[in-house]
Amino acid sequence: MKKIVLTLMAMFVFSASAFAFFKKNTDTELVVMPMFSTETADQNKVWVGTFQLVWNDLMDNVVKAPIEFTDGPSNFAEEFNKQEFNKNMISENSYYTAHGVANMNLKNQIDSALMEKFNETSEILQGMDWTGRNYLVYAMLKKDFEFISAFDELKKEKFGKLNKEKVQYFGIDENSISSLRDNVRVLFYNGENDFAVELRTKQNDRVVLYRTDENKAFSAIYEDLTKKASEYTDSRIFGKEDKLKVPFISFKSNNEYPEIEGKTIKDTDLTIDKALQTIDFKMDNKGVKLKSEAALIMKMSMPVPAMRKPANFYFDNTFVMFLIEKDKPYFALRVADAAALNKKK
Repeated sequence: MKKIVLTLMAMFVFSASAFAFFKKNTDTELVVMPMFSTETADQNKVWVGTFQLVWNDLMDNVVKAPIEFTDGPSNFAEEFNKQEFNKNMISENSYYTAHGVANMNLKNQIDSALMEKFNETSEILQGMDWTGRNYLVYAMLKKDFEFISAFDELKKEKFGKLNKEKVQYFGIDENSISSLRDNVRVLFYNGENDFAVELRTKQNDRVVLYRTDENKAFSAIYEDLTKKASEYTDSRIFGKEDKLKVPFISFKSNNEYPEIEGKTIKDTDLTIDKALQTIDFKMDNKGVKLKSEAALIMKMSMPVPAMRKPANFYFDNTFVMFLIEKDKPYFALRVADAAALNKKK
């Protein structure tokens, strides 16, 4: 039987004095999307819901109203006020949030909680002023899960037609043991450039890979994916002649949102000083590790009280990745150049 070769591309998708360690990305190889529904023409881009968790906490537990700024309407605030992502979409053991006057009591509370819950320390809060002159809203999202069985490491090959540099791949080929095929569920296969699979894990998280050249908002791409999967009527079993090829991905990213820095929140004594987010992501043949932090650091004028046919599923060209625990992704990544991403460490 003739084999079809498929290609996928993944979307994943401080001030210098006080936060000297925080070096914002200055290149265009990976762009952080503020929201799941943000549209952009950038090729490699990523989104994670950590900053939305911080915004939700600010809105629900501090201001206790939709966020508005004293200088007038803000599209940024209006979109985040919709709370398209929230804590109900991931398990409680996957995140930690805190807010309050930035004093040593809050610092010790955060340090203890992160160590107890995740065995982690915060990088984003290094060098912060803890004298009580600022108000902090903070979140960490941590995911660390394994595939049901480790996939085989495959040889290094090029990614896409234009990239000359070879990258490391994992997956399933003709030499793989048959049990590895249980790791994969076919969501749909509509041709060599339009297919999707789910990689099964030992936990509740789903790794969904979608081969597409579309470069719309992550929300629109995910809607396309779910529609195609629901309409697919052929076999979803990863057959004995099917093949899988996925690139190793590893990167770190620091991001800030200058469009809201310096803005005073209406009906409060809070002015946003810094809006920060970090992403540390790694996927190899064994599983996925994700750590993301976000923080809103605000100046206070007054203290604020606390509140089908056999196919080769080769992800060696543009593809999109979604990490999902419940009904909606908490992470999305679009990969147009895997070699460039893997240099971001």
